[in-house]
Amino acid sequence: MKKASLSFSKPKSSVVQDKDSKVFNIVNVFLLLVFTVIIIVPVWNIVASSFASADALAKGNFIFWPSEISTDNYQRVLSDPSMWKALVISLGKTALGVAAHTAFCAIMAYALSKKNLRGRGLYSTMGIITMFFSGGMIPTYLLIKSLGLLNTFWVYIIPALFSYYDVIILMNFFRDVPDSLEESAKIDGASDWDVLLKIFVPLSKPALATIALFHGVWQWNDFMTAKLYVTERGLYPLQMKLYEIITQSQAASQQGLNAAIEISTTSKGIQLATIVLTTVPILVIYPMVQRYFVSGMMLGAVKE
Repeated sequence: MKKASLSFSKPKSSVVQDKDSKVFNIVNVFLLLVFTVIIIVPVWNIVASSFASADALAKGNFIFWPSEISTDNYQRVLSDPSMWKALVISLGKTALGVAAHTAFCAIMAYALSKKNLRGRGLYSTMGIITMFFSGGMIPTYLLIKSLGLLNTFWVYIIPALFSYYDVIILMNFFRDVPDSLEESAKIDGASDWDVLLKIFVPLSKPALATIALFHGVWQWNDFMTAKLYVTERGLYPLQMKLYEIITQSQAASQQGLNAAIEISTTSKGIQLATIVLTTVPILVIYPMVQRYFVSGMMLGAVKE
């Protein structure tokens, strides 16, 4: 007597789903590769152009690597004392600005996340209004002037302390912290400062790191603050120096043709080298902060 053999086959719907999944993955990988090439090629062209000699940069007949390599652009940038001073200003305003902005927004968010805060609705409404309306350039300039912040280092820090958008992010994150943690801490005699610094801040590292990164990138790339409120060249950040190089290159086009080509080519090379040097710190810092972009750090902290 022959034993009956049993064979199992996947349902037709499952086979169709597997096929659709494979097609989606292929299309997704292809699109991501295309977007990657679109992003990487221009960036690589800037890096390659920064290492090009003046003649190779004037010809411009290359994409991936110049025909003649030279480090003159970087030597000119690094040999300029004003560049090093601008670097110190950029590093200082970014580091201090990120620390002050993150701390100020965390304190505001902690207070606004409490339902028993008097006037909480009014404060929230005032914060939302600042997200859509501002006083304008001239009233803001007059305010900065009346505060005595013109031509001071603090003009980079104090006006950028508050951002209600960042407060909303932190406020929503603080609301997810279980009330049991705060209640147990206060039973043990902890103050609001202790609760904020020892409970909320450690549990909110992903949100704080995200805000710090976003504000740090903004601080590092900001040149409008210097352009509007700073006339003392010793307080210029790197981005303002880069802006000066660009304007000098544009002004060179108004001179004689041969002189304009030579000056604009040199200015373009210095401009590209400055762009590369100003981008390197962000590329170095971002991977260090990226590990904090994790959700669910509070999972399992308290069992309700």
